[in-house]
Amino acid sequence: MTNRLEIRNVSKRFSRKSGVVERGAEYIGLKAKNPVVRALDDVSLSVSQGEVVGIVGESGCGKSTLGRVVAGLLQASEGSVLFRGKRLDEMTDKDAEDARLQVQMIFQDPSSSLNPRQRVREIIGAAPLHHGLTTAWELDGYVSQQMERCGLDPSTSTRFPHQFSGGQRQRIGIARALAVQPDMLICDESVAALDVSIQAQILNLFLDLREHLDLTYMFISHDLSVVEHISDRVVVMYLGRVVEEAPVGELFSHPNHPYTRALLQGRPSLDPVQRLFSAIEGEIPSPLSPPTGCHFHPRCPFAMERCRTERPELRSVGAHHTSACHLND
Repeated sequence: MTNRLEIRNVSKRFSRKSGVVERGAEYIGLKAKNPVVRALDDVSLSVSQGEVVGIVGESGCGKSTLGRVVAGLLQASEGSVLFRGKRLDEMTDKDAEDARLQVQMIFQDPSSSLNPRQRVREIIGAAPLHHGLTTAWELDGYVSQQMERCGLDPSTSTRFPHQFSGGQRQRIGIARALAVQPDMLICDESVAALDVSIQAQILNLFLDLREHLDLTYMFISHDLSVVEHISDRVVVMYLGRVVEEAPVGELFSHPNHPYTRALLQGRPSLDPVQRLFSAIEGEIPSPLSPPTGCHFHPRCPFAMERCRTERPELRSVGAHHTSACHLND
């Protein structure tokens, strides 16, 4: 399978810029420099055409930041993102715009991602009209087509977002993303804010769209059951780093990294055999000052001295299965 997307050594840091007076105070030592948040730390992965890659991890691990960097909403501090083997800075302006248009993002909260002052017709039709995918004369029919594809009634296109339920608003967000005819969707906790029954409907919609439109997905979620249901491959992140990557069946049946095993041990199960559920000890460290060596070592029951000083590299532990843990040595 060809790589639709390739992420090479991407890092993202956030910091507040100092004003003139603050820079002077920093220069003479009266003020410490503004802290730097290390949201992503040397992340590399690839996504094949037509594949669904699940990104999992605790809150604050960098999942959403990675999705926004790929979608072009944030600029990477280091590293590069390649679309079909080409970097954006190596493309012409027109090719770069087309590449960005082919990757669309669906956000967690449809209430905040939809403009409350615009009608559904404007929300869905503005981008394709701007990019010449339809004309003003054909816009109503084009919007109706996108709404029907996502299970919405086209007669409601003149309504505002607040006149829809949460599940319907999420369908509007999906229709807006599909309106520019992308071939890849980044779903950032797209079903987390919905009821369980509505979650199932939206997941089935994603699977149907994948089959009919040959879509590629980067599915970001903290819900392991959802990721297991929809993904072909799973990437586990912890504090801005990828700690394990494997096909979905392999990862859920034979997790290698202690963090992955702890995540799976804490998820609910319908297995009638009694199990002891225990949360991961400790709290996720601050990205302002991440631990040295392996970021997980302060919470890992198997940590040794090497884990505190040396960063583990992703190594193969099976067919298409990689893990970043010194225990594999």
